[in-house]
Amino acid sequence: MSAAPLYITTPIYYVNDRPHIGHCYTTLVGDVAARMARLIGRDTFFLTGTDEHAEKVVASATQRGLTPIQWADRNADEFRAAFKAMNFSNDDFVRTTEQRHITRASAYIEKLVKSGDIALGDYEGWWDASQEEYLTETVAKDNDFKSPVTKKPLERRTEKNYFFNLPKYEERLRRAIESGEIQILPEQRKNEVLGRIRTGLQRVPVSRAIKPGDADWGIKMPGDPNHRVYVWIEALCNYLTVVDTPERRKYWPKGDGKPNTGEPLVTAPIVHFMAKDILWFHAVIWPAMLMALGEPVPKTVYAHAYFVSEGVKMSKSLGNFIEIDQLKAYAQRYSLDAVRWYLATQGPLGATDADFAYGRFVEVYNADLANGIGNCASRVANMVEKYFEGKVPDPKGVFTFKESSPEHPNATFDWKELPTTLASGYANRLDHAELGEAMKTATRLVSDIDMFIGVTRPFTIAKNLDGENGAANRDRLAAILYCCAEALRIASLMLYPAMPEKMAALWKLWNCSPLTNPDDCNSAFKAPLSELAQWAHPTHGLKPGQKIAKGDALFMRADPKEPMPTKA
Repeated sequence: MSAAPLYITTPIYYVNDRPHIGHCYTTLVGDVAARMARLIGRDTFFLTGTDEHAEKVVASATQRGLTPIQWADRNADEFRAAFKAMNFSNDDFVRTTEQRHITRASAYIEKLVKSGDIALGDYEGWWDASQEEYLTETVAKDNDFKSPVTKKPLERRTEKNYFFNLPKYEERLRRAIESGEIQILPEQRKNEVLGRIRTGLQRVPVSRAIKPGDADWGIKMPGDPNHRVYVWIEALCNYLTVVDTPERRKYWPKGDGKPNTGEPLVTAPIVHFMAKDILWFHAVIWPAMLMALGEPVPKTVYAHAYFVSEGVKMSKSLGNFIEIDQLKAYAQRYSLDAVRWYLATQGPLGATDADFAYGRFVEVYNADLANGIGNCASRVANMVEKYFEGKVPDPKGVFTFKESSPEHPNATFDWKELPTTLASGYANRLDHAELGEAMKTATRLVSDIDMFIGVTRPFTIAKNLDGENGAANRDRLAAILYCCAEALRIASLMLYPAMPEKMAALWKLWNCSPLTNPDDCNSAFKAPLSELAQWAHPTHGLKPGQKIAKGDALFMRADPKEPMPTKA
């Protein structure tokens, strides 16, 4: 894996509504990826924020007797609070009303005007007011002249706009996506984008004329105060505006500034996460703008599917959106990390939608957390407490076991190699954003520990510590429990990106925290995973005689008969 700095982004979210599960899910995906990258040892920058210059913001503010900035301020604060409640580790939170964004985005657009890639022209087309974008005749017709997203009627508009010359970059874009230079994930999304590109690209309107009575809201076209830049054009620029500073440019290395339609295409280790409805902007329009600016393009664009609620598509008309208050209610009962775990492992990261269903949540919670990592940690700590006075026993170098039981007649456990190998595979999952699979690597290790306990039956050995074979039995018991504890320590490292608070609590109980501040689950790691996950590492591994405290159970078993948590 490349050691180059990694840049991870979410979309910036419209400030016209309160945060809901869609916003929180995409940001959680970015957060888990960022935490994985930091754990592996990569210098990582994680960005999220709010998109504020939409026409809808003006309309909503007017309805409430507020100015646009007052309404934007209120909702931006809601997003900040929601993301804090979810314990997201973003390094910055950008608002498009901030001067740092306005100044740099204006400069990028001005450069494209000067190069001729943006020019004034006439346009007639179908306008999706709900999404604030023009649609092609084909897309409008295929959707019965309704918004593909909101199903609201499209408007026929004729305007004199500034246009971005997207067709100029069509061939280079197509080759980049086909070859994987620009990696669009999952594969189904790549095929959708290529299919649309092959029908031919059109000029993209990037501004609209300012009409009498329009609110002074948004970025004006450089050199033409009679036009305002469309919100989604300047919003895309946020990914670059935030890191276009001397100290942050390492996350988006400077290009040569010359338009790029030939070879080679320079990509940078940047991952854009978003929902599938805005893939086109990020996979086609934004990379083309970067080519025109002579900047490297993002290596990965990942567009996930949607959450549904109890099997039903979420909509405002049905009133079934799972908002942040509902997630807080789940967190209050089951813990925040339980909510993060469910979203990270059961969410729609692939091409198909996923269901946030109460029954499924309890099922996953009990299987993975209460009966999984929680029960395993309690069993191991209890046995160390009961048989070795709460101190890590000395395995005397015994880390390989060949066992036999009715369920597992030929079971071999090579503990010195297995966890380290799993940790290496875990690290490779990040390149393809296989976050759920990465977490399963850790849960499989926990399952192996449980199976090992079931096969070796340490509680039975503990009944025979006296007599002729007492010393040998004690040594065997010590080796078994050391291996269980050390393997669980390594599993907890890999579980951390989804459950930072719970894993940090476990490390503190076991006196093995890899964090620079054991009291702060968001503090930096002392070493990369490749070192932390080494078996019996002299600095980071468990040491004989080290104190392990039992503490409270990480996750109490949930009763599926309890009613669904209500909004906090």
